[in-house]
Amino acid sequence: MDELLSVSVGGAFVGGDRPVLRENIDDLSKMVEEADVLLREKGRDDVEGFGWINLPYQDLSETIEIGRWLSGFEAIVQIGIGGSALGNRMLAKALLPPFYNELDASVRKAPKFYLLENPDPKTALSLLDRLDLSKIAFVVVSKSGSTTETAAHFLWVWQKVREKIGERARDNFLIITDPRKGILRKFAKSTGCRSLNIPESVGGRYSVLSSVGLATASALGINIEKLVQGAKEMDQRLALRSHLWENPAWLLACINLLHTKAGRNMAVMMPYGDDLADFAEWFAQLWGESLGKEGCGTTPVRALGAIDQHSQLQLYAEGPDDKLITIIDVKNRPLFLLPDVVDIEALKDLEFLYGKALGDLLSIEARSTASALIKAGKPVIYLNIPEVSERYIGALVFFYEYVTALVGFLMKINPFDQPGVEQGKRYIYSLMGRRGYEEYVKEVEEYFGACQKTEIII
Repeated sequence: MDELLSVSVGGAFVGGDRPVLRENIDDLSKMVEEADVLLREKGRDDVEGFGWINLPYQDLSETIEIGRWLSGFEAIVQIGIGGSALGNRMLAKALLPPFYNELDASVRKAPKFYLLENPDPKTALSLLDRLDLSKIAFVVVSKSGSTTETAAHFLWVWQKVREKIGERARDNFLIITDPRKGILRKFAKSTGCRSLNIPESVGGRYSVLSSVGLATASALGINIEKLVQGAKEMDQRLALRSHLWENPAWLLACINLLHTKAGRNMAVMMPYGDDLADFAEWFAQLWGESLGKEGCGTTPVRALGAIDQHSQLQLYAEGPDDKLITIIDVKNRPLFLLPDVVDIEALKDLEFLYGKALGDLLSIEARSTASALIKAGKPVIYLNIPEVSERYIGALVFFYEYVTALVGFLMKINPFDQPGVEQGKRYIYSLMGRRGYEEYVKEVEEYFGACQKTEIII
């Protein structure tokens, strides 16, 4: 059986005067085993929040059919934010060629892909100005249908497309939302435009392996069957590992909990390779929103090797001992060789690079960074995947969803809700004049008024 990933945790058992010891891990064995049983039992019963664990076993036929329809457009614009966009961006960055939208259509053989996330008018206007709206598919994603940023973009784009092509506008829209309720479900039914369901038991940040992430991925030529197969294999392998030191998800959950208790309140995710840059972005939401509640959690920090060796590594190595650092390396990368010899005397000092493979250099840097951090007494987890492809990205995504959920249970919090986010949404609704939220206007005036008490103008 070939490996899906490997995890080296020896570097996690350092930390100056606050080390995490192997016996500390053993003490958590029963607790993490109980957390795993809870996760699987509630997943089996499709309890709200737990449904993502069933996504590797879903029927993909409808999603693939919608993907074929989407692939006939010149471009796809996904309108969403947070979990309704980050996973799509991560999959596209990892699994599509670099500079994908700039490739000639004959090479690309699939639509261009854009996201409308942040409600910044400059970005939105610039995007629509460069597109022929009659040839664009708009994928609108919101489980509730009332996410303010998504709703604002959707209303604006819907009107623009209607002005361009009239009632045929519905043929350019795909709605991905709750199967039974919400504003967007009502809209899809009333207009007859195409739609897909977000399973009721799946939350946004765990939804990348649902229609939210898979519909556009399929349209762009990503093999979503292999993606989901990788997640399924990961789930099945984790289910067979019943001993703490053989189960990497259990082990990472315990290590993260213990380093948090030791005062390391930052979780640095540092993949090596541009194609995994947005994996760190996706992880940041998954980790921060799942675990940051009731005074618990660690702050996710995005980094990218080798770039951040030249901007953040100094801090990680010799700054405060408040971070647990995860490095992701890739075993098999595309390789091209540097020149065997350069016949210029001035470059003789660079001969150590002659004939070396650029892909090997990136992995050498990853190992060197891990070594330097461990020497400095800073805890490191070193994770390796065989290659960046659908199967292994699917496995990696599921693995970190699993680890995140287990850490939440070990912290005795619910890793599937987001009460802090909901409060901010209530304030937004009140200031935008949404009915039923008037009572919150006074709270915003009070709290933001306190913010403004000390204001300096120059």
